[in-house]
Amino acid sequence: MASQCNLSTKDLTVIEDQLTHLATACRVAQGYATQFQDAQLRGLASTVAQHHRQQFDALFAFLNGCQ
Repeated sequence: MASQCNLSTKDLTVIEDQLTHLATACRVAQGYATQFQDAQLRGLASTVAQHHRQQFDALFAFLNGCQ
């Protein structure tokens, strides 16, 4: 059973912008993770990338639940 979110056009624009920012942040952090020589920095960048990916996935799932 799908829920009715009743999102306005402005709400959808803000969410779209947020998804774009999260995807970019994930991609950038993942790029750093492959470039860092230091293992701790690689691990930190991977963790940051994973965090942004989880946030992206959660927001995307929210939108899919609004259909």
